[in-house]
Amino acid sequence: ITNDNGPEFADYKVTSKKLKAPIYFNDPYSSWQRGTNENTNGLIRQFYPKGTDFTKITVNDIKKVQYLLNHRPRKCLGFQTPQEVHNQKSQVLH
Repeated sequence: ITNDNGPEFADYKVTSKKLKAPIYFNDPYSSWQRGTNENTNGLIRQFYPKGTDFTKITVNDIKKVQYLLNHRPRKCLGFQTPQEVHNQKSQVLH
């Protein structure tokens, strides 16, 4: 997992332990080191441009965008959807 350097990641050791996954930090002002995250932010901005008043967005609105993005094929996933990859990984774990 690659985190940003913000204070919201201060408990990264707890997260790493619970997820049993190593956590890395990108260099400051180096967003290209978190490519998939930055790409996803861009996709979300297609629905919610900067300046959007999120107090006017409902949970159902967010769930619709979540569904659309999770069912959109991604080049980095071999043109599978995130949902397909998740389902495949889940089957391996069970």
